[in-house]
Amino acid sequence: MKKVKLIEVRSELGAGTRGASMGVDALQVACWDKGSDYFKRFNSVSVPDLNYTLFDKDLFPHAHRIDSILTVQKNIANTVEQTIAMDMFPLVLSGDHSNAHGTIAGIKAAYPDKTLGVIWIDAHADIHSPYTSPSGNVHGMPLAAALNIDNLERQINEPEPETIFFWNSLKKLGVDGPKLEPKHLVYMVVRDTEEPEDYLLNKYGIRNYSYAELNAKGVAEVAAEALEQLRECDIIYVSFDVDSLDSKFSKGTGTPVEIGLTVEQAKELNSLLLQDPRIVCYEMTEINPTLDTENTMAENAFDILEAATEAILHRESKSTAIH
Repeated sequence: MKKVKLIEVRSELGAGTRGASMGVDALQVACWDKGSDYFKRFNSVSVPDLNYTLFDKDLFPHAHRIDSILTVQKNIANTVEQTIAMDMFPLVLSGDHSNAHGTIAGIKAAYPDKTLGVIWIDAHADIHSPYTSPSGNVHGMPLAAALNIDNLERQINEPEPETIFFWNSLKKLGVDGPKLEPKHLVYMVVRDTEEPEDYLLNKYGIRNYSYAELNAKGVAEVAAEALEQLRECDIIYVSFDVDSLDSKFSKGTGTPVEIGLTVEQAKELNSLLLQDPRIVCYEMTEINPTLDTENTMAENAFDILEAATEAILHRESKSTAIH
């Protein structure tokens, strides 16, 4: 039976709003408040963050702090790869969503010959590049990096040569070239996109389950459909951004968006997805307690985290019984 290993990544270098570096600690506070022993039950490792560089001048207007982000993501990729090599299940708790590209790079480095699928539960598509991003925040770019897509057809920026150098280095992490194909990416409740992102979703026919569709079909049906769509994939990574929750439940995140998941729906969705034996890694991200009152976001996120972890452990115990 695979043991779960917590990988804590406090980097918030990719976010536009400060405070997501405290997300992991806010989850721990929620855990104490619930009287849970969650953080005692699992080994954890903390990936070095470079958040102190937030005090330095940013030299990359179209991909803020991409030099430091590259270093952080190398560390994430190595940690995820080593965790998988030790036959453990990497459960990543991260500051901002740019870190997810490091996670994907680590998965791909551990499984270079396997076909990877990604289920991205998020209000945002995160498929910008330095050429298309209106903000230059790298947490809007992890999937473009993983898919190796610059989207020059929708270029609005002229990134400097240094920016392009670091962007190309980022795209090469884990394996040189795309880490997955667009047809192996499934979005859940993405509802706040820009035109260059919509262009890619249409161009590649990337599936997005809208909140209306999820409500109409029910969570179980949507989870089953998404997993079926990834039937060609050998391994799957699930990334859960807390802003996928409706903004009623997600004040404590940098970019809340209305008309999203309830906490119960998120628990059910993560639980059902994580029962698939192909899932090799799970990530939860973008909790920002500085934007919150009463640590509400982290309390909700912790309930979802517990449900997700139960599903992973339940599945692992079943797989042991079979072997």
